[in-house]
Amino acid sequence: MRILLLVGFCLKSERIISVKRILLSIAVLLSMVGFCKAAEQAEKEVKSDSIMERNSLTNGFFGLNNRLADSGLELRLSATQIYQQNTRGGISTHRKAGRFTGSYDLELTADLQKLLGIEGGRFYILTESSFSNGIDGPSVGSYFGVNGDGEGNRSIMVTEMWYEQSAFDDNLRVRVGKLDLTGGFDHHNCPVAFDCSMYANNENNQFLNSALINNPTIPFPDRGLGVAAYLHPMSSWYLSAGAADAKADSRETGFNTTFDGQSDFFYIFETGITPKITSAKGPLQGAYRIGLWVDGQNKQKFSDGENHRNDTGFYTTCDQMLWKEKDEPNDSQGLGGFFRAGFANGKFDDVTDFWSIGLQYQGLFEDRDNDVLAFAMAQGVFTEQPNAGYSSDNETVFETYYNIAVAPWLHISPDVQYIANPGGDKSINDAVVVGVRVQMVF
Repeated sequence: MRILLLVGFCLKSERIISVKRILLSIAVLLSMVGFCKAAEQAEKEVKSDSIMERNSLTNGFFGLNNRLADSGLELRLSATQIYQQNTRGGISTHRKAGRFTGSYDLELTADLQKLLGIEGGRFYILTESSFSNGIDGPSVGSYFGVNGDGEGNRSIMVTEMWYEQSAFDDNLRVRVGKLDLTGGFDHHNCPVAFDCSMYANNENNQFLNSALINNPTIPFPDRGLGVAAYLHPMSSWYLSAGAADAKADSRETGFNTTFDGQSDFFYIFETGITPKITSAKGPLQGAYRIGLWVDGQNKQKFSDGENHRNDTGFYTTCDQMLWKEKDEPNDSQGLGGFFRAGFANGKFDDVTDFWSIGLQYQGLFEDRDNDVLAFAMAQGVFTEQPNAGYSSDNETVFETYYNIAVAPWLHISPDVQYIANPGGDKSINDAVVVGVRVQMVF
């Protein structure tokens, strides 16, 4: 009981503290069931693998994950630490504020078929903490943001908590709860998520600039209450749709903004094909998507300041493996590329047109099969409405990184970015940002 009270205090909200306690209690109870089942099983031998060969630093919490796997539970603790410095242009090259940022993720995944006998059921909870917003405000002035992991100063908070039900051999998935519409379990085909990319979707191990993580013309809400569905009617074609609280705040459960007063929802619809192109080294996986979104909350029109609802836009995303080193189905070494584009209404939205393009090569150097070298560029065109306040019509980003797989649980990524016309302000010189990211799985 003391543990539940402590968790509830960390997430305290005067209006909805009882609801939060209930949600967290569900997660704790699921964990307790898994621990009990694991305790009933015979102790399994924990292999003393070399520390450089482990998938996590502690070897699955010193063997705990191995004992819980048959019960359907998995725990994952990871940390991302980033250092960045603006070396040229921007607002300032001398301010030290925001140069060092960090985030910590604790995840619990429950296979409810193993745990409770619910066929196709899955439960997920993510708690996060972070510090610092990064160097954009004091040093760079970028509209997009040079650090997609800079989430500000946050104590431990439950940012995702949802239930997923699959059916028809996993060809239908429905997810409900506190959602992140931009992310999914499988980052290669991104079920139950939108605007995904195999090569530019994750700030922890891919590009850092926010323009190369998701399409900035899509006004994705913060993580909050919602529902999303994914349907795979044919082997290479899918449909997905989602609805979520447009005013969500990831620091809260979302019940206050979803059900109190006027409810504003964000809707998104996507369809795509996932063909495999035949080559001498085996099939080359691709994904080609188009989507439409509707933002139901009030937005001010730049020209007259009046509020309007149901802002609408559309987007497209393309991924394609271009060349493989080996004729092995599960081998990902080789060259891949991506392209994104988006369009929004310039009467209400700051960025009206957007595109990005990039390449990634895994295993470029001999004996470094898991290292990744990538380069990309992105450009957002700002609205021409005079009241919007942009003196330059675009911001353009160039970024390259090299992700060094020191061990399966430790990745170090030097990163360089060039930002032209930061913030659409002609008075700010082009900026050059250098940095390094360290990502660890405990």
